[in-house]
Amino acid sequence: MPRRILLLITSLAIALFAAPLAVQAKENPETSMYYLGDVVNTGLDNGFSESDEISQDDPHFGWSLGQFFVSGYTSVEQSTEGYPVFLKTAGDKIRLSFRLEQDINTLNGNPSLSINEDANGSDTSFGIPKTNFGHGTLIVRQTNYQNETMEPQIYTDYLVGVEQGADTEVQLFEEGEYEVSLNYEIKDDPRKLGPISIAPGYSNYRISFRFAVRNGNCIVFPFDAQTHSELTNESYAPNGFYLDLARSRYLDVYIKREVMAAGADGLVEDVRFNGPARDGDMYTEDGVYTITASNEYTGQTTVKTIYVGDDPVLKTYAVTGLSIPEINQRVAAGEVITEDGRLVSPGTSSDQSETSEDNSEHDASYVDSSWYIAVPCLLVAIVIATLFVRHKTSRKTTALPSPETGDSLTKNENDEVPR
Repeated sequence: MPRRILLLITSLAIALFAAPLAVQAKENPETSMYYLGDVVNTGLDNGFSESDEISQDDPHFGWSLGQFFVSGYTSVEQSTEGYPVFLKTAGDKIRLSFRLEQDINTLNGNPSLSINEDANGSDTSFGIPKTNFGHGTLIVRQTNYQNETMEPQIYTDYLVGVEQGADTEVQLFEEGEYEVSLNYEIKDDPRKLGPISIAPGYSNYRISFRFAVRNGNCIVFPFDAQTHSELTNESYAPNGFYLDLARSRYLDVYIKREVMAAGADGLVEDVRFNGPARDGDMYTEDGVYTITASNEYTGQTTVKTIYVGDDPVLKTYAVTGLSIPEINQRVAAGEVITEDGRLVSPGTSSDQSETSEDNSEHDASYVDSSWYIAVPCLLVAIVIATLFVRHKTSRKTTALPSPETGDSLTKNENDEVPR
């Protein structure tokens, strides 16, 4: 019987722990892949400058050399120009890969078709002069956040080092705009006498595409100018702060500075600056700073407020969001501004208020979390108690044979057995 109890407890434990794991598995789907690039006929020895549709009499008609795809992103959007924009979040590693689908010496299963060594290749769109492209050349060019077009990365004889059927990673990508092109030449040699080729045909092809990478977050990080510690929303930085965009180069970041100014109804907020902000900008003048960051691709906006200086009214304005006139009215009515910028009634201890809030939050979280422990324990206890009662009941009675008839007699364990 103890064995049965142990088995039931183990089964319950497995069920309780397996449910969260199943939910977690659903929340982590397989990595998405986005396929890019179409093949075009570019003519012959013209710098891969043409873009002709592949017709039925073209040796490349009806089959694909391979496919490029991007993986490791969180989501994808479309730019106004029509190319994909891959959004990355923390931990993402966006990579471009190529899957070769053909034997480059026997294309489409035809021994007359092969990737030829392009000894005098060039590319007009990337500004690459004549050189030996080898058996296919891969070209990658980046334009950074400063709209600076970098020198293209050129991988000659690319297809020789790629395994057929395997996914070969090209490289990882950070934020920026990217142009990619795979240029190759096909030799069509249907007329051969032994090792001698008779009037083979040649044609050039290109698989090209463009994409962009952006950070999918919408966060700007303010840091204290003196301690260099990160400031959270509604923080106080008496000595000022500076901005860190965490390499999110394409966020739209604006900052507004408000100060106290004399008005008809006393001190009022006065906007002294409202404009764009840059990575590393430092702000040390007294005031309330409102930082607004927006991401055009996700449509998300993040707002943070930082207080600089030691004016208690401005501190309350930053913390509570109340207007200056309302703060002045409540102070005039007898409320007190605490060190952390909150308004409290006279005689109220800020420490007691904070302690009460902390305890209530702790109690609420304790009650919430206790259900996850109490319910399974209660179920296990009920099962054990039920099995224990049944086991005790079955041991209280035994069956003995009748001395006259041999029939079973029910007796209590405490009764004397007849001799």
